[in-house]
Amino acid sequence: MAKTEIRRAQQHRDRWTDYVDNPGILSISEWLSPGELREFEIFSDYDDRFLERIGPDVTVARWQAGSVLFEEGSYIDLAFFVAEGSVEAFLSSRGGSGAPIFDQQRTGLWMLPQDEEDSKSSDLVTGTRMFTPEMLASSGSAEPQTGITFLSVMDFDLPRDHGRVLGPGQIFGEIGALSGWPQSVTVRASEECVLVQIRVNALRMMKKKSSALKDRVDREYRAQSLSSQLRCTPLFQCCSEDFLEEVKERVELVSCDPDEVIVREGEPVNAFFMVRSGFVKLSQNVGEGDVAVSYLSKGMTLGEVELLIEDMDGWHTTASSVAYCELVKLRLEDFRELVERFPAAKALLWEAVVQRLKETGHGKKSVQQSRLIQTSLDEGMVEGNSILVIDLESCTRCDDCVRACAETHGGRPRFVREGNRYQNMLLPRSCYHCQDPVCLIGCPTGAIHRAQVGDVVAIDDNICIGCQACANNCPYDAIVMHETGETWPDDMLPAGLRGRERLLASKCDLCYDTGHGPACVSNCPQGCAFRVSSLDEFRGLFPESGD
Repeated sequence: MAKTEIRRAQQHRDRWTDYVDNPGILSISEWLSPGELREFEIFSDYDDRFLERIGPDVTVARWQAGSVLFEEGSYIDLAFFVAEGSVEAFLSSRGGSGAPIFDQQRTGLWMLPQDEEDSKSSDLVTGTRMFTPEMLASSGSAEPQTGITFLSVMDFDLPRDHGRVLGPGQIFGEIGALSGWPQSVTVRASEECVLVQIRVNALRMMKKKSSALKDRVDREYRAQSLSSQLRCTPLFQCCSEDFLEEVKERVELVSCDPDEVIVREGEPVNAFFMVRSGFVKLSQNVGEGDVAVSYLSKGMTLGEVELLIEDMDGWHTTASSVAYCELVKLRLEDFRELVERFPAAKALLWEAVVQRLKETGHGKKSVQQSRLIQTSLDEGMVEGNSILVIDLESCTRCDDCVRACAETHGGRPRFVREGNRYQNMLLPRSCYHCQDPVCLIGCPTGAIHRAQVGDVVAIDDNICIGCQACANNCPYDAIVMHETGETWPDDMLPAGLRGRERLLASKCDLCYDTGHGPACVSNCPQGCAFRVSSLDEFRGLFPESGD
């Protein structure tokens, strides 16, 4: 028994090595027993068996006053519960505007202009219909509040020059951790404090098992973030401030597990949904099975087809989550008020109806279209900003693309010319430079990062310690671990690496610092390697099929 306890303690230390070595942490706990965890109010609803299960993903740390826990724009896989002391959340001097919650490529709508000059020259575009700022103003939409920065996962509405102090019993960081979006604020210890740190896997399990915790997290989100997120979506930008404040108290926040059915084709329509994170697959019954006909991404809505078209008997499609996703569920009464009070919002919804019917009709009719949608969801193409594609009908397998990549990157190729196929197209194991890159989560040194050049995600060889966290996190096997022929020195930190073989993680960086663009594309003698930035571009590579 003693050996088991020693081994378990060592595994816990290894798991939290990146935090143990943080100079801001004065002390960090060993693996806590159920009884020790239950001393913290956040764990009071759980039994011993459950607490044993999540124990490896929980630790308690004492932070030094003034220490920065995480910075604005960083990706973390933790939620924090304040046990003692206090922390301050604030916007950095950069004052960035952040990314909108919605996927602009999929909604086809521009954000509202931010000042009067922009208003004179900017239009909002959706489908083929033009919405001018004057039309939106006539719908009752409030003027933009320039004193507030609205970010996609804002834990709080914060004026740029002010912070918010969080004390015992409060939770923070959970919105970004659960949704996979970058943190919108910087948080530092305003005094010496004790924080319970919970990894996202344990947090999801806790929310699912305890309705009290789910209600608590949702209540915090509703109070601190929901208004900002609604205001950052095209549909709700058409609505007045008073309507948003009223409706945010009545909406239901829905969390879905992978492959969970949200609504089923033919069943009665009882609500209107908006996707706030993740992806939703839409499918329809054909013969004895279902075919994928379309998908929804952030900011897109579900229910406008069934609610706006008369005589629809039930849901037009079955909707299911692709992975973990979060939804906002609007009551039918609130949906009806929205379309009655705000003509611009109703017009946007009708445009969405037309587009949705075109997509689902084509997807149901065309086997090729259905397979394309299913492939894009399975392979993660809907997440990608730059996807390498090779036309195998033209490719001679000369490997010039791989050699050019290696020559550009010091002899180490950044991708593998292997992968899954769709018809005649190969999707090599090359980084997609995702919209929400989960590979950034958990890197102990910050070696993998956004390069601040377009959508590029890059790795700094100088600080990579070869821990493989990014490679393990990447869902598409696009990060390669390379042997360097070296071993880590005896004074290496973390100490667990001392004497071990030194590995380096590498991935495509779009050759962003070379000035010539991706070498794999420019050096292909047959012109059969190219990059696409969306599913629509990928779809355009194939001739229309009549099947």
